[in-house]
Amino acid sequence: MNKLGLIVEGGGMKCAYSAGILDAFLDHHITFDYCIGVSAGSANVASFMAGQRERNLRFYTEHLKEPGYFGLKSFLKTGNLFGLQYIYADLTNSDGADPLDFPAILANPAEFHLVATDAQTGKPAYFSKQDMIQDDYRHIMASCALPGACRPVEIDGRLYYDGGVTDAIPVQRALDDGCDRLVIILSKQKDLIKGPEKMRFAYSRLCRKYPKVIEALDNRHIMYRACQEKAFELEKQGKAFIFAPSTQLKMGTYTMDREIEQQLYDLGMKDFREQEQEFKDFLNRQKL
Repeated sequence: MNKLGLIVEGGGMKCAYSAGILDAFLDHHITFDYCIGVSAGSANVASFMAGQRERNLRFYTEHLKEPGYFGLKSFLKTGNLFGLQYIYADLTNSDGADPLDFPAILANPAEFHLVATDAQTGKPAYFSKQDMIQDDYRHIMASCALPGACRPVEIDGRLYYDGGVTDAIPVQRALDDGCDRLVIILSKQKDLIKGPEKMRFAYSRLCRKYPKVIEALDNRHIMYRACQEKAFELEKQGKAFIFAPSTQLKMGTYTMDREIEQQLYDLGMKDFREQEQEFKDFLNRQKL
């Protein structure tokens, strides 16, 4: 069958790394049959599928200091520390300052999926580009709605949070959807051992209406390790190629430093260059 899938992990502002890798893919005309993104990774995949080189980079280096993007003012006004409406509507709509070429996404033959978390069940929910329409990107907002930092996003009468809470690296989903081999872009180094969430006092109160989400957050480190193990096992079998930051930068999910974000994007470009031949060998084996 030879169905090649792309998985892009979330990670907030750490996803400037995958923005660099994805732009390298565009430079080398690398395409996929199937793409799935999580949280900020889903937004990065959208620009990649639209063929909009450096659009993602602008959201990490140019737009991040705009008043509606992030901060206490946004939180007090909208309940969202990240201004989801500002980022994925005001800027992203066809009449926005940095529009997403949604017709190009629809015209791209690759499947496009994204992961969110159902606020009531605490289970992952999966959407596709067929669920979205021009200038209504609530599915991306939902995938990026960090519990505690953002309010849940309503879609068809149900509420959703960030997909990274329940399926951070959706390897099994991609396999279930028929992918034979996978390219996986992580936002964290491969040797990361994720511990329990540190802000339980805050999220257990801010998400008190959604006990299943609190439970999922409590167990997030267990889920994450299971995702890692599945990805690494496929890599050992020659069925997955993993890009992950080769150097650890001093930053986190909420880092709002243009210089660091540019460095992270550049690191993605550098890591691609250094693994280019090995990666292309993997792609060529996939075609055999």
